Amino acid sequence: MAVFRQVGSTVLGEQGIALLVTLLMLIAVLLLGASAARMAMLGEKAARAERDRYVALQAAEDALADAEKEINGSAASAPARTGLLAAGNGLGFIPGCGVGADNPALGLCAYAGADAPAWEMVDIGDDGAASPSVPFGRFTGAAMETGQGFLPFKRPRYIIERVPYHPPGADAGSTHYFYRVTAIGFGARESTEVVLQGSYRQADGGGAP
Repeated sequence: MAVFRQVGSTVLGEQGIALLVTLLMLIAVLLLGASAARMAMLGEKAARAERDRYVALQAAEDALADAEKEINGSAASAPARTGLLAAGNGLGFIPGCGVGADNPALGLCAYAGADAPAWEMVDIGDDGAASPSVPFGRFTGAAMETGQGFLPFKRPRYIIERVPYHPPGADAGSTHYFYRVTAIGFGARESTEVVLQGSYRQADGGGAP
């Protein structure tokens, strides 16, 4: 009987060890599975964020192109707006930018010299009644779908600054100007924004000398 008890005790001990090893392996598998699921979720979240940023980037680029079209004299622009962008006059470019949806000088900003530039002083993304920026298509008639799927949740906006410069070889007393456009684009989510900036000068004989 003593021999049988010893054998039975050995078998029970081996079974206990096997059960413990099995439980440890199951825990390890569960931990690996949870880690893989978490990495997959983080990867998906990062992919969505990158896609949303790309949507905002494209929207900001579209706004820059819309501003360039307007500066270049889009056929859809109202005569009052075209006159403000005509060569040499500088009319409508005021400190703090023109505001108001019906204002022909909307989004036109005076050069601030040594002070902070307009794009640092105003909220370009503001779309309220006193917004200082131009919504995409306002003066060119261009259209953009928004608010569905992976489209921007609202139209991009921009401001235009008239900046003086002195080109090489020009007379010392002459002043030329170029337009600095700052645009903001929005992603499908309201929290995603991209700001781009470009400079534009029309060819001689065009709107900006």
